[in-house]
Amino acid sequence: MVQVDPRPQTGDTVTSVGAAGGETSSGTRSKGLSGNSVGLLGSAVIGISTVAPVYCLTSTLGPTVGEVGVQMPAVFLAGFLPMLLVAFAYRELNNAVPDCGTSFTWTVKAFGPRVGWMCGWGLVIATIIVLSNLAGVATSFFYLLLGELTGSPAVAALDDNKAAHVLTCLVFIAAATAVSYRGMTATKGVQYTLVGLQLAVLAGFVVLAVIKARSGDFAGSVDFSWTWLDPFAVRSFSAFTAGLSLSIFMFWGWDTCLTVNEETAGSAKTPGRAALLAMVVLIGSYLLTAVASQMFSGVGREGLGLGNPDTADNVFAALANPVMGTVLGVLLFVAVLASAAASLQTTFIPVARTVLAMSTYEALPASFARIHPRFRSPGRATVAAGVATGVFYAVMSFLSENVLIDTIYALGLMICFYYAITAFSCAWFFRRELRNSARDLLFKGVFPALGGILLAAVFFKTLTDMWNPAYGSGSSVLGVGSVFVIGVGLLVLGLVLMLVMQRRSPAFFRGTVLTRATPALMVED
Repeated sequence: MVQVDPRPQTGDTVTSVGAAGGETSSGTRSKGLSGNSVGLLGSAVIGISTVAPVYCLTSTLGPTVGEVGVQMPAVFLAGFLPMLLVAFAYRELNNAVPDCGTSFTWTVKAFGPRVGWMCGWGLVIATIIVLSNLAGVATSFFYLLLGELTGSPAVAALDDNKAAHVLTCLVFIAAATAVSYRGMTATKGVQYTLVGLQLAVLAGFVVLAVIKARSGDFAGSVDFSWTWLDPFAVRSFSAFTAGLSLSIFMFWGWDTCLTVNEETAGSAKTPGRAALLAMVVLIGSYLLTAVASQMFSGVGREGLGLGNPDTADNVFAALANPVMGTVLGVLLFVAVLASAAASLQTTFIPVARTVLAMSTYEALPASFARIHPRFRSPGRATVAAGVATGVFYAVMSFLSENVLIDTIYALGLMICFYYAITAFSCAWFFRRELRNSARDLLFKGVFPALGGILLAAVFFKTLTDMWNPAYGSGSSVLGVGSVFVIGVGLLVLGLVLMLVMQRRSPAFFRGTVLTRATPALMVED
């Protein structure tokens, strides 16, 4: 059997690792989280919520059309493919090692502590960036909705007041942190309502958009064509990869289903099934909304056309009243706000549990491994994530809007980075099982490796594009694009922090706390 660190874990006034029950049969450690708190549906809902489908659609429909025109539905399908392949990797790894550290833990098992640490860092820093972005979006739509309800432009204009915007943003972050702090039971209850609202409003939007498009009363409307689903009809490879990068971002967050595996009933099987269920709901929602929007508005660059640069960053704000009418149109604003707020709350889950796992295995300071005795949640890690998000957003907002924008553009690099490493980890971890059956070969080897290759290709293509100062806000540092500097800089920062932790926690980096292994080595002789 694989060797693990025999030293007992100590606790204090708050339940920590030692009180949680020690090691599991897979050589991992129990964290003391609240088991059996989430079922299949609840886990899938949390995954959908983290992705924030309504927010992703309103902010991505326009830019995607700007890159690929009417082939937007095809590009959404293309972006779904690598995510689906990586989802298979997550499912198989979770079956073997159901640990809330997910990418971090599995990569350590496959490739060792240093690669695993950097993979965990990629997930953590990507999540912090997303949290700050979601809080900003929730704030903007909060004031936009208030302006619609009150009919007061002055109220809507409060979003342009930097002090008011940042203060409101911090309130949203604090509220989301508080809900996440109270554990999975509170999280699940909030998410059923918010996700249900999002999907119901999207369904209404799709139906009304198709009906009005087919009525012939709107000048920009176009008839549906099956050629919209042909990715080879995109005008250039460069345009295709740009659209693909946007599409991949739209699916990011489904892996939250896996980070709650230690709190899910049937921790080995249920999270993987929930992730696949969430992916199916997402691709269905995206395709239907993309087709309906395109039929109603067309892809023109003027008026309600999806290619209009003046409305590209918030398509639903332009289409709400024309498609749904004045009264129902408000529901679309509510849905976008609910989407951003719901995702803001659930996005704390993966970062807090990854930090919890890294601390449990001594890759981060031990204080982050503390579990709240009542809520059975990683309280210290959740609060730390909330504070980091608030500080990051406030500092970036007052320092430079360009830096904040470029940081968000660099997000795609982080996502591809840790997803690709996790996918490759699956193929390597199960390498001795690939000849057992055709199923093992495909789902544990071929599909994950192919997903990793696709995401690695996007990673390096994005890295090349980021070098150009025109990428993102258009700012540069010594002639190099700011997005490149920020993206690579964040990875280098992770490397520096890893070296610091290597001096503070040599046991983890020697591989004696969380060991490399294969499934054959994780069973009793």
